[in-house]
Amino acid sequence: MGLFDRLWPRKPARPDPQSEQTRALAERLSELSPALKLARDWRTRLTPPLAQSLTYVSDVVRNLPPAHEASAANWLDDPYIHAFFAAPDEIAHVLSRSVELHAWFESHPFANETYAVLGMAMSERRAFGVAQHGDQVHADVVQTTLSFDDHQVRVCGETEAELRTLIVQRVIEQIALEGLAQISADETRRDALEQERALLRTRLQLLTRQGAGTHKMVGERAMANATELAHLEAQIAANEQALAALGLKTDALEHELGVICDVLAHPAQHANVEMRSLRLSPMNVLLGPDAPSAGGAAGAPIVVPLAHIPASPAGLRAFSLVRFARKDLVPLPSVLDADSRFVI
Repeated sequence: MGLFDRLWPRKPARPDPQSEQTRALAERLSELSPALKLARDWRTRLTPPLAQSLTYVSDVVRNLPPAHEASAANWLDDPYIHAFFAAPDEIAHVLSRSVELHAWFESHPFANETYAVLGMAMSERRAFGVAQHGDQVHADVVQTTLSFDDHQVRVCGETEAELRTLIVQRVIEQIALEGLAQISADETRRDALEQERALLRTRLQLLTRQGAGTHKMVGERAMANATELAHLEAQIAANEQALAALGLKTDALEHELGVICDVLAHPAQHANVEMRSLRLSPMNVLLGPDAPSAGGAAGAPIVVPLAHIPASPAGLRAFSLVRFARKDLVPLPSVLDADSRFVI
């Protein structure tokens, strides 16, 4: 490394807005929403916010920990695999439940292994346990135990680099889908507001026919009707204001492109990854940085990425990049038959 490189370190290369990857992502988004291509200068307007999302997501994916070998032979040696699976024999069986994993190997007959994203639910349970402090063993110590379940494998790649590229694409697609969901919600709200407006105007006509507009008349009923009329007029004004905020239906294409550009320009609001540093005992007991080891065994430090997608019903999910060999793949019928024995 030269003197200038040490004084002013180079920043990671940013995706080129005009790169092949950006153009391919723009085409992919237009497939998710074909109406985008009908908007004025759709590609020119979509490219800058798309490049922003690509930069953000690429940085996140670049910092993910490297892939871990998911195998029974590696269970004792790799603290990540040891934490994610309760026993070595569980690894092949659990991963082989994935239909996508089987489909990938079928479509790549010469591949001996695949790189995949392993998604998991991570839960914490507090209970009393035993901890060793020096030469003394203390009982009834409050401990937090982590468990990983609901293992899912949905995305596979031939190499780790290809897998990371696929992750970037999937995350950007998810961000764009958030924009499409907002558009759908806006259209649903527009329909509801239009129905409300029709009902309010019908009520207004009925009140007017009853003489509510004759303010010179004196009487209790006339005053009550006048109060209701004023309330109705306020509701109609609020309704018109809400409809105006949604824009005209004739501007739907411009609105759709604008919403998608907005969500792509703010990717961290719709998808982010938290890197959680943990130190776990062999029994997955969570240890503090300076805490004594549980059960006399040293804690293994690991970093678990936690994906947070606000619109996802699953909420926070732990995940890891793994490498899985074809020879460890259990035939899908055997896996399903074995699982069915535990179903009551």
